[in-house]
Amino acid sequence: MVISISNQKGGVGKTTTAVNLSASIAVAERRTLLVDIDPQCNATSGFGISYNRLDASLYHVLIGEKSIKDVIRKTMIPFLDIIPSHPDLIGCEIELLEAEEREFILRKALDEIITDYDFIFIDCPPSLGLLTINALAASDYVIIPLQCEYFALEGLALLQRTISIIKKRLNPKLDTLGILLTMFDRRNNLSFRVWEEVNKCFVDGVFKTVIPRNVKLSESPSYGKPVILYDISSRGAESYLELASEILEKRG
Repeated sequence: MVISISNQKGGVGKTTTAVNLSASIAVAERRTLLVDIDPQCNATSGFGISYNRLDASLYHVLIGEKSIKDVIRKTMIPFLDIIPSHPDLIGCEIELLEAEEREFILRKALDEIITDYDFIFIDCPPSLGLLTINALAASDYVIIPLQCEYFALEGLALLQRTISIIKKRLNPKLDTLGILLTMFDRRNNLSFRVWEEVNKCFVDGVFKTVIPRNVKLSESPSYGKPVILYDISSRGAESYLELASEILEKRG
């Protein structure tokens, strides 16, 4: 099962979700792979991997210089591997403009390893360019992290239209696994209003699990660890373990 984590708006908890959800699924002993297709490389550094020290990354796979099996790296969590990113991916969209079936390059690469994993998560860039299109064209499902603030709602319709277009033209099997509310602050009435609005507009399309604002979630990337390794007793760690359980109940 391939799941993209996507939102064209930055700062909504997308990479935090990619890192911590993949780690939480892996501790349930499901064979898990995290693919970092974001040129910012935040999911890569979230596991303590420096792109400066990499001989090869996803970039080399997409331009045809490496096999995908050559760039898979183990993480500190059993059952969890990662394909790291590199800032060179910024120019990849231009390099692939003339490529044949350029929207399906990632899908073809993943076909080589698809049976090696139970779950493959893709951390997408905060944009709707060719890299994100490749991710969605290769996916069975998409998770949409949505920050609990007003402006986050405005971009949701655009993303859903994009998903609908890709489903129609490139990937008929693509479906939305759920909208994930992130950075929920119980002290803030706006968080509750956003929660109510999203659940009213997208009945059965919103995860029951809500990700809170949490200091440990913010701190753990600077230590190169997912939050379950940094502080498993924190509310942030508990929330992602709950999300993993919810997904496993749905699709596990």
